[in-house]
Amino acid sequence: MDVTSVASFRTARTRADLVLAPGEVVLGGGTWLMSEPQPGTTGFVDLTGLGWPDLEVTDDGLRVAATCSIATLRAWAEGRGPLAVPAGWTAVAMVPDAVDALLASFKIWNTATVGGNVCRAFPAAAMVSLAVALDAVAEVWTPDGGTRRTPVERLVTGAGTTDLAPGEVLRALEIPATALRSRAGLRKIALAELGRSGAVATGRVDPDGAAVLTLTAAVVRPVVLRYAALPDAATLAADVADAPGYYTDPLGAADWRRGVSVVLAERLRRDLAGAPTGTVEETA
Repeated sequence: MDVTSVASFRTARTRADLVLAPGEVVLGGGTWLMSEPQPGTTGFVDLTGLGWPDLEVTDDGLRVAATCSIATLRAWAEGRGPLAVPAGWTAVAMVPDAVDALLASFKIWNTATVGGNVCRAFPAAAMVSLAVALDAVAEVWTPDGGTRRTPVERLVTGAGTTDLAPGEVLRALEIPATALRSRAGLRKIALAELGRSGAVATGRVDPDGAAVLTLTAAVVRPVVLRYAALPDAATLAADVADAPGYYTDPLGAADWRRGVSVVLAERLRRDLAGAPTGTVEETA
């Protein structure tokens, strides 16, 4: 659509170019910015000119540039990229599952960025589900030239809100190698076969036996449940049912979201106990 209030466009080449004038906003893929009116926005600043490497594999884990497209991340996870997936990073198999949880066409995948999806912070944001599931940490550039890091589970503060201050820019997501070496899985449900996710449960068991289960889409902000070992069914059901933030909108009532989250979490718990990795799509 036409964003009629925008009068300027410039490409950032250096960090100094990220100093925004009144009315300017940064742009990665632009799929959301171009999808609806942007009142008060008078200029776009394109981040892609900064030339950040899409993906970097280090001894500490995976670094995903905020400007990395969702399609690029998926291609790497499926072994179709120039960068090899390290042996033992079993949780990478969950990446395509998370991408498929995004209600979008392949055309959107090729343009939308991982960082943009996280920064929009919608409850059903697929890259939020993935990042929180794997304990990703957000590297944020601050307007004063500094850098701060915060877990993505805390970066997202609500439905469509983050703790990013004016002028701050998400630089990258850092996913620890420990989480990438885990057994991991994702289950989701929607009211329609091709509908937006109404509830997403992700879980993993780390090499040391510690278990993490996260809830997204059904709640206004991510809920992360941590255990020393995979919990029993009753404990997990109680914790999921008591989680805060279940909400009602046209795509699902709060009590439905709570109920299906309990079911998805239990099915995921059984998956993890049996050690497979994968996803199951379901419709109500």
